[in-house]
Amino acid sequence: MGKIAFLFPGQGAQYVGMGKELYDNIDVCKNIFDKADEALNFSISKMCFDGPKSALDITENTQPAVLTMSIAVLKALLQKGIKADITAGLSLGEYSALVASGVLDFKEAVQLVKKRGKYMQEAVPVGIGAMAAIIGLDEETLRMVCEKCSSYGIVEIANLNCPGQIAIAGEEKAVELACEKAKENGARKTVKLSVSGPFHTSMLRPAADKLEKELQNIQLQKFNIPVITNVTGEIINSIDDVKPYLKKQVMSTVLFEKTIRNMIDMGIDTFVEVGPGKALSGFVKRVDRKLTILNIQDLSTLEGAIEKLK
Repeated sequence: MGKIAFLFPGQGAQYVGMGKELYDNIDVCKNIFDKADEALNFSISKMCFDGPKSALDITENTQPAVLTMSIAVLKALLQKGIKADITAGLSLGEYSALVASGVLDFKEAVQLVKKRGKYMQEAVPVGIGAMAAIIGLDEETLRMVCEKCSSYGIVEIANLNCPGQIAIAGEEKAVELACEKAKENGARKTVKLSVSGPFHTSMLRPAADKLEKELQNIQLQKFNIPVITNVTGEIINSIDDVKPYLKKQVMSTVLFEKTIRNMIDMGIDTFVEVGPGKALSGFVKRVDRKLTILNIQDLSTLEGAIEKLK
């Protein structure tokens, strides 16, 4: 095996039933779900396993749920002696990456992302903001489209995920208009995302400010493995940069494609998506099909990955 990166999913990857098999069969996984329940003072594990989906999809529940599931999978991998050379996450997944690198304590992280979800939810009332994925248009053209539509309201690039897939976000009307204009300029299709707010835009500044206050109470430890941040797409050089980046990350573009390209330049040839869903595996494939790409979210994918990684 060459070098391994662990990638952690963000919001939107959640589904009812996630983690149940792992909880029932692997003690280190059960332990993480139990710890999360204790830290949050309610059963996030029951919500992951049994739903209802409507509750799991509320941002302040989704974020701790996805983090918990991801770290449960991580513990199962570590128990089998599989470690990463570097790590990163998409949006919320950056918190999982920081837990994986030893910087954030899991219990503190799970409480922190619940608050992060709540602040993000509160920053923009439901129905005012929107997000959309733009398929098959280059960044430069899309920036021009957003600029043209900005007279109708805020619309910004939120996620640079992979070649040909960029998410925009902002005020509902401006986002809708930008979708139309993107198609006129050659986008293959536009997909409105089912999220509750215009994440990773300037509209989230109130959430960033509240998060900054919360971060003051958090103890950080030193990095065991390097983490690439969404904010710059580069390795975080100093522990002192972590909190400023986490504040900024809520309201700035997620540079995921750049993150992957930088990992490839560092000699990473195996990417393991750790946690629910397969979205990140899809993004990595769009960057380079020749890489080894695995995703782990249940017993069979865990066993399959361990075979390959041993």
